Amino acid sequence: MTNAFEEDSVARGAQRKNGASTRTRRRPRRNDGGIIRLLAQVVREVESSVQRGRDLPSIRTKFQVVALLMREERARVKAEETKLGARGAEELKRLDGIATILATTAARDPSLLGLLADDAVVSDRARALRRELLQTAGIEVPEDPAAQPEPAAPKADTQRRVVPVSVESRQLANPFLEPDYSAVAKRPAEPRRLVGWELVEPLMKSFSDGGALSCMDLPEPTTAGAARGLELMPHQARLVAAAAAGHRTFLLADEPGLGKTAQALLAAQAADAYPLLVVVPNVVKMNWAREAMLWTPNRPATVVHGDGDRIDGFADIIIVNYEVLDRHAGWLRELGLRGMVVDEAHYIKNPKSQRSQNVLQLSERIRSRVADPLLIALTGTPLINDIEDFKAIWQFLGWIDETRPIGELMGALERTGLTPADRGFSAAARAAVVDRGIVRRRKADVAADLPARRVADVPVELDDEAGRSIRAAEQSLARRLVTRYERARAAQASGDVVEGIDRVLVRQVAAQERASKATKKSNENVFTMTRRIGQAKAGLAADYAAQLARSAGKVVFFAKHIDVMDIAEGTFAKQGIRYASIRGDQTASARQKHIDAFTNDPDVAVAVCSLTAAGVGINLQVASNMVLAELSWTHAEQTQAIDRIHRIGQEEPVTAWRIIATQTLDTKIAELIDSKAGLAARALDGSDQEVPDSADVQLEALVTLLEDALEERGSRHEL
Repeated sequence: MTNAFEEDSVARGAQRKNGASTRTRRRPRRNDGGIIRLLAQVVREVESSVQRGRDLPSIRTKFQVVALLMREERARVKAEETKLGARGAEELKRLDGIATILATTAARDPSLLGLLADDAVVSDRARALRRELLQTAGIEVPEDPAAQPEPAAPKADTQRRVVPVSVESRQLANPFLEPDYSAVAKRPAEPRRLVGWELVEPLMKSFSDGGALSCMDLPEPTTAGAARGLELMPHQARLVAAAAAGHRTFLLADEPGLGKTAQALLAAQAADAYPLLVVVPNVVKMNWAREAMLWTPNRPATVVHGDGDRIDGFADIIIVNYEVLDRHAGWLRELGLRGMVVDEAHYIKNPKSQRSQNVLQLSERIRSRVADPLLIALTGTPLINDIEDFKAIWQFLGWIDETRPIGELMGALERTGLTPADRGFSAAARAAVVDRGIVRRRKADVAADLPARRVADVPVELDDEAGRSIRAAEQSLARRLVTRYERARAAQASGDVVEGIDRVLVRQVAAQERASKATKKSNENVFTMTRRIGQAKAGLAADYAAQLARSAGKVVFFAKHIDVMDIAEGTFAKQGIRYASIRGDQTASARQKHIDAFTNDPDVAVAVCSLTAAGVGINLQVASNMVLAELSWTHAEQTQAIDRIHRIGQEEPVTAWRIIATQTLDTKIAELIDSKAGLAARALDGSDQEVPDSADVQLEALVTLLEDALEERGSRHEL
């Protein structure tokens, strides 16, 4: 993982090489035991908190910082081991003790393992804690590279910007925006009682604790708002009525397929929130334009492609994808926007990414100029890995900033009369956030007429040369894991050896395997093997889809990899079956042509879809059968794909046929996906079920593979 911790470590290593170690200048020591002793103290605090069941963001931050500093210190000691001699060996032994405590702690709470993943976000809070620990240990800390601008990813203000000609015409036609002083006039009073309290973490914790179904009270639906000839479902009409009544911020987290696009467009019409900016994934831009034409035909919409040469600068609705938002942010900031919709809002879950920064800066600009702008975040899967995925969405909506609640949310917390130290604060805080605009409805509750859906597994046997090669590779991987496990066990002190299989050590070995750079370059790792399995079963999956198409009508075929899609399309072509192809490398217009062909042409029997490019935002309900040729790594991604056909307007029972390669890693991955019902079930749906969605499926697959190999070896020894 390349992050500020490793950058600092590299910088310090380079300075040591040049004879100018950063550790030669020391502050007066406040901890005589150095950094290792300090890490040991902090890791014990983390261990104790996890044992007591305290899952606070501050504890997670300490876990991540200790783990990364421990890695850095181990690298330093290893580099100087020949110089340090016995002292170096003693320091390595103490670091191993810290690593053991971290592993034991992570075994109690597997969600902590996600903090060590390659793409784990290192927050500002974590950077600050790292600096504090090093300074406490008397180590001079160089300037944090993360605090400096990154040339490879400049801030939005320094990136290439364009102003389409039609936008210039709009600006010339109306060079002066009408002043709007309402934003200043409506500033809430400064908080008093809660000054000094840490509030964002308790707010997050109130959702991780579970509770009632998270949905604000909505007014009774009205008949107004829909275009002529169209009828809203009651749950859709209620949200539109809330916008008409003056509510202006919504986290619309209805389950996929419940018509969130129509609700957002009609809410904008009810609030007269024009010009309206809609930020979407590239694959659904054209679909949004069509929906706008359908639901709000009197409000012209324009779609931004590339530099926007062909857009209508006078349109009321501007639709732009995340990837090109940065180059259009300049003129969008000056357009006088009164509303903004972010589709698939979980795309901005990392507030440090450039994509998120573009969205958050535009939102802040709108809120600074308009007192009551309409801000809507749409997502059927608001939580993918962690409760903190909420944070950037709440920032977009103007409920919090980087450090504290703001505006109406802060006022609502003040009015509770409680502080985080009070027993009832969690429930009251959760209710305050929900009332700001969380709207979550489930299909089972609001669409009782929607037909049932099921996921059915179709086991296939890979009995050809490819299948034998895959099983041999899995056995080789299992042997490598067992060898690592045996070496690690042999190195343990006699008092630390666990009778039977050491589950904590198994997880450590699996984590090392997943993180190893050498492993990633090998053909025998969990990623390459799942791809090879997909390739091996692609023809079988396509044959099954062809049978369904002949007997049951149109079929949607989902795959993760392009080569699997190519194999499937070749199979369909040989069998004389016409198909549409929906891929990520298509232009928006080409993709829409394929969607239209599948939807409208009775002779196009199969839609071959990329799981990432077609898994969100498109409507394929003309089919009621789906084939999942490859497995996803997350339950949410699988659900999103299924909901392309299981949505409002579907009249037939929906079946998703998962093609599972027996006697391979495929079966283990399928079981792990099924065990994860989705984090939103606990945070938003009022479920009491413990759902460790942030536990990494790839890691768990390796853990299962190693445990199975160890159990098989134990059985042979017993015989």
